[in-house]
Amino acid sequence: MHVALYDQESAEQFEGLRQRSLDIALVRTPPPEDDPDLKAAPLLQDPLLLALPVDHLLAGQAELTPDVLNGQPWIAVGDSHDPAWRDTFVASCVASGFTPDIRLDAADPLTALGLVASGLGLAFVQRSMVRGTNEGIVVRELPWYGGSVHLWAVRHRVDLRPVVASFRETVLVERGAT
Repeated sequence: MHVALYDQESAEQFEGLRQRSLDIALVRTPPPEDDPDLKAAPLLQDPLLLALPVDHLLAGQAELTPDVLNGQPWIAVGDSHDPAWRDTFVASCVASGFTPDIRLDAADPLTALGLVASGLGLAFVQRSMVRGTNEGIVVRELPWYGGSVHLWAVRHRVDLRPVVASFRETVLVERGAT
């Protein structure tokens, strides 16, 4: 077995699965359920946490409510290949009770964390991205905010290699996916 990881957009990965140059793809957005070639299973749901600069006025508060986030400068973390990412972010904030004042966009969570540490705003980042990177930032769970990043395992509907099916079943069973 040879395992290689590639940094590709979802569309490229889907094409690789169709052409059989990839066996399994890990993506944030699955293909449509009625895709004739591809099948997806949820692999991971990574909750979003609030990252604040360590010296921010809100960093020391015991409880943060949606109203205190209104009017704060925000760093929006988005997918440049998804034209609706910004609207989706704003809608999730408004549904939670506040409207973000977006001052900067970050292409990825690590960039957002650097901007937060520099005091340029607040950001939502995945729990998995903040482990061990807390210098200059304070990270808070917000029980009233239900945002998360999903990761899907995608494969071709027809398995040509038994080792791929075995690998897939092992990974999905251990993660609780079906």
